[in-house]
This record gives sequence, structure tokens and C-alpha cells, in this order.
Amino acid sequence: MTSAQLLTDAFGRIRGVVHRVVDGLTRAELAFRVDDQANSIAWLVWHLTRIQDDHLADAAGRPQVWTAQGWARRFDLALDASDTGCGHTGDDVALVLVESASLLAGYHDAVYEQTIDYVGTLTDDDLTRIVDRSWTPPVTLGVRLVSVIADDLQHAGQAAFVRGLVERRR
Repeated sequence: MTSAQLLTDAFGRIRGVVHRVVDGLTRAELAFRVDDQANSIAWLVWHLTRIQDDHLADAAGRPQVWTAQGWARRFDLALDASDTGCGHTGDDVALVLVESASLLAGYHDAVYEQTIDYVGTLTDDDLTRIVDRSWTPPVTLGVRLVSVIADDLQHAGQAAFVRGLVERRR
């Protein structure tokens, strides 16, 4: 297995969890929060996808799917188009209201496609390239990709937990 195949598999697993989490949920169920400071399924999936979009676009030198393909306009959130959800307060989380599960999954799928297109071109040597010098030590592409995968899986798991709570409330 090559590094590119490994990364493709990892991002595919994230996509699978995202689809299982949002499938069949209503707008209200996507927005459900345990309390005013908790994250909703909509926010968790939107955020993990925004981070993947932001970080992979930066590493690949490509525009973000969110803006380039019109997803920011389709979502029509009361947030700046550059917002990825980092540092959001409970009030900010409440602004991420999504019309449908298919809209959320559609954005994730578009980011997944761009991600797979990019990681499919990578070699082992590419993974040592420095992509962020603002950290000590500087962040390599390999470390950035593993970080995105880890963050995405954590948020996808949190969303799956919240879905379980939603289903128990039905």
C-alpha cells in the first residue's frame, strides 16, 4: 500500500461516517444541541469539512471548495465565508443551521473529491514538505494530513454520538 492509498482510505472512512451520521436527519435533528454550549451535528460535520477544505486547499495550492464551488452561498450562514469554526462560542455554533442532510453531505462529498484528487498524486517524498512554519517544529505535509484525519474522525465520532441522542429522543 502506498502513502496515497493509505490517505485515500482514511479520508474515505471519514466520508463513510459523515454519511451515516447525517443520513435521514431533519433540519431540526441536525441542529439539536444537548445544551446551549454543545455542538450540533450540523456544526460538527460543517466544521470538520471546513477544516479539511481549508487545510487541504492550502497544502495543494488550490482554492477552497467552500467558496470556489459556491457552497458558502448555498449554505447562506450568518458567518464570514472564511470562517472554519475554530474558536466558535455556543452562540456561533447556533448560527450553523443547515437546510438539509443532503446539503451537508454534498459539501462534504465535494471536499472529499478534491481531497482524493490531491492525495492521489502524493509520494512519500511529498510528505516531508513543510506546509506551515508558524509552529515549532514546522509542520510537514504528512503531519498536517494526519492532523486533519485525526480531527475529522474525532468530530465525526462526536456527531455520531449526538445522532444517537437524537434517535433516543424520537
